[in-house]
Amino acid sequence: MTIHSLQDTTVLHNGVKMPWFGLGLFKVEEGAELVNAIKHAIKHGYRSIDTAAIYQNEQGVGQGIREVLEETGLSREELFITSKVWNADLGYESTLAAYEESLNKLGLEYLDLYLVHWPVAGKYKDAWRALETLYKEGRVKAIGVSNFQIHHLQDIMKDAEIKPMVNQVEYHPRLTQKELQTFCQEHGIQLEAWSPLMQGQLLDNETLQSIANKHNKSIAQIILRWDLQNGVVTIPKSTKEQRIVENASIFDFELSKDEMKQIDSLNENHRIGPDPDHFDF
Repeated sequence: MTIHSLQDTTVLHNGVKMPWFGLGLFKVEEGAELVNAIKHAIKHGYRSIDTAAIYQNEQGVGQGIREVLEETGLSREELFITSKVWNADLGYESTLAAYEESLNKLGLEYLDLYLVHWPVAGKYKDAWRALETLYKEGRVKAIGVSNFQIHHLQDIMKDAEIKPMVNQVEYHPRLTQKELQTFCQEHGIQLEAWSPLMQGQLLDNETLQSIANKHNKSIAQIILRWDLQNGVVTIPKSTKEQRIVENASIFDFELSKDEMKQIDSLNENHRIGPDPDHFDF
């Protein structure tokens, strides 16, 4: 798979184009740092921004988007904005209300992608019906899920009118989720990585350092390139302009098949976030 730039997209099963690379904003608090991170990212070519209701930063995200559109002359349609419904709001009516609240905070008329954040048993199916309603009404461009295992996806697709377009999960060299990725590929569901850099825990790995040295790249750049070559959308988080630029400087080299296998072999099924099957919701 050849991806040449930050604007390159994967086509979701409903025909919507989603950038392969974006800016994640988990745990970035409201304020100037957040607004500036969004502005730096978009000015340096990013087109995808990922937030969530539980991050409590949607207002700042909206401010950053408005300011950068004004400063650059880009249009809203050129951006791809994702948010997620939190566990406390899962349910049909409550999810519809949560969507409105997210839009109001962001100051947007629509989202490009709206996700069910976690598969809370007994609740996520009603939430999914709400997302289907929003989608059928043309209020959101694409809908999907986050942190869903194979059995959750199978369960939701039994009754769904529309199957998820995206599944955003924890994904990095210590948690390669090969079975889940294969399942998603077979069903036309795009896999997306959160915490692709394992919150910095891989940045002293000898195998990755050796590969990085060969390509004159950082370990972070190697991991993010591995994501893309595996066909996984990736959204590394950073608020520093230099790091935002560095993370995205991965389109001028390619990992060999052997290097890809070496990185795959680091898998230990090790999570740094909650296990979706044993999460205290």
